Parts: sequence; structure tokens; C-alpha cells
Amino acid sequence: MFKSKSTQQRDGFAVDTLIGPGVVIHGDIEFTGGLYVEGRIQGKVTATPGKPATLILAEHGAIEGEVHAPVVVINGELTGDVHAAERVELAAQARVAGNVHYSVVEMSAGAQLTGRLVHVQAQAQALPAPEGRVPEMAAAT
Repeated sequence: MFKSKSTQQRDGFAVDTLIGPGVVIHGDIEFTGGLYVEGRIQGKVTATPGKPATLILAEHGAIEGEVHAPVVVINGELTGDVHAAERVELAAQARVAGNVHYSVVEMSAGAQLTGRLVHVQAQAQALPAPEGRVPEMAAAT
């Protein structure tokens, strides 16, 4: 009759955690996977480093605090700086008061930004040298 689903789809994204429209959270949140916010968060929202994560802020959702996540999709109200290592999407109803640090940005007509767009290079993963080989350095003459 009832099936438990650990992940659902919202706006084309996989959602592991849903903060509903009647929920107000006072405090910081750390998450992995997909976080869909229809309620209000007053605090810092941070994705667990090294894990895939997407934050989706719905049209009637609000966040008052700094956001750190690889992928951030905003269609609600956000007061604070956004740090997205991979991509930021500002949808048509987005209202952001703060600086947006991004590698790739997509901004729809109607989105409002009071702050700066700051481009940052995507973090390249360091690869170890092949076994048994030491990187060579040019000799100075």
C-alpha cells in the first residue's frame, strides 16, 4: 500500500531531504544529496565536503544565511552569500541579496540579484604521479 522511497524527484532533481512550507529552522544545516527547501532556514546551509549535493530553494522558500554547495538552484528568497563549486541557477522568481560565487551560472529573466557575481575556477582534483615516477623538473643553467 505505502512504499518507502528514500529519494523523490522535484523540479527534475533528486531530493533526499524536504523542508516543507510550514517549517522554520533556526540553526546551521549540513547535508548530502538533494535538499529541497519550501520552508525557511535561518542559518548556514553547507553540503558535506567531497560528497555530491544539490540545494534547491523553491519559489516560496527562504534562506537567511550563507550557502555552500556544489550545485545551487534558487527560485525563492536568499539573504546571504552563495558559494557553488559547480553551478548556480537563478530561476525566474529568485531574489538574492548577497554575493554569488560560481563556476557556471544560469540566470533566467526575472531573477533579482542585489550583490555581485564572482567567477571562481572549478576546483581541479589533484592526480597523484604514476607509481615509480617522480615528476621531472627542468634544470636551471
